[in-house]
Amino acid sequence: MDKSIKNFGSRDMLPKLQNKDSLFLCVIASTLTSRIPGITGAGATPELTDYTPAADVELITHGEPQCLPEIPQTLVDGQAAPTPAVITKAALEMANIPFLVADAGSAIKPNIPYVKINDKQGQNILSGQAVGNPKEIFNKGKILGETLSKLTEHLVIGESTPAGTTTALGVLAAMGYDAWGKVSGSTPENPHDLKRQTVEKGIQAAGLMDKLPLDPFKAVETVGDPMIPAVAGITAGSKVPVTLAGGTQMTAVCSFLKEAITDFSFDDVSITTTIFVARDETSDINYIARQIAPINIFAVDPAFEKSENLGLKNYVKGAVKEGVGAGGAMFAANLKGISINDIRIKTEELCREIF
Repeated sequence: MDKSIKNFGSRDMLPKLQNKDSLFLCVIASTLTSRIPGITGAGATPELTDYTPAADVELITHGEPQCLPEIPQTLVDGQAAPTPAVITKAALEMANIPFLVADAGSAIKPNIPYVKINDKQGQNILSGQAVGNPKEIFNKGKILGETLSKLTEHLVIGESTPAGTTTALGVLAAMGYDAWGKVSGSTPENPHDLKRQTVEKGIQAAGLMDKLPLDPFKAVETVGDPMIPAVAGITAGSKVPVTLAGGTQMTAVCSFLKEAITDFSFDDVSITTTIFVARDETSDINYIARQIAPINIFAVDPAFEKSENLGLKNYVKGAVKEGVGAGGAMFAANLKGISINDIRIKTEELCREIF
């Protein structure tokens, strides 16, 4: 394993993953929660966050978005930090890892072939009616997980869900986990107060504040997003090791699995993220995970402080941090012998070409 990859978990999944062929799946979804001003940086404006998931996977496939004239970027001090999709693209291309997309409920559909799990985007969690059919989404996810695990030895699942840390907070908190002030965010100033207020108002709107903790399906239905039951279902259905490629959103997936399946084992499940999430002083992925199970957590450090690209340097300052499975894509590529240093160089090349 590359020295740029740190193991923050309580056990080591690496022996189960070495010398395995990987398949990378990106699950896309959106919710009207991302329209709340200031809650996410995953788009130049709140309205444009609807396009971010589709644009991300179009960029990986086509080299440019087709649903938008410009590529999603996060602005920090007037400097654009590129979407993490460019990191994922660099890693997957270098390692020749197959890439698939599943729609769990994206507002804008990508102009590429994809698997449909769920057609409808999530609503604003302020309504207390966030996702209409979480059990159906979970069950369809299980079918997809069973199928994909016949095609690969290692399933890597990333996600693109604007405002996903807020909906992850909603699900974690609604199920009784201590996650207030612990979820990550796509901007240097993590808006914890806004996230908490949004979640609490959603639970109150549903009239469920005195009925906490909720079961996982009710938690998603009330204050979650469609990605969470989709990825949980895919993971539950898989017969091969699964790497959940994402940040604190993936702890919500793990909490969902723990509560939905009483005998679920995390022996073949790990979370892989970036060092920007693992060492984020405004969140604590390890603290959340410890409440759920002994989940292995890998963190990849692409050393963007060495980059000449100012946008990538913004990742070091707390912008973006993770998304579109960037950490997991780098990890999977490294399992095939690609160095993290070479992935950074390739990412810089793609940034020059694309942006």
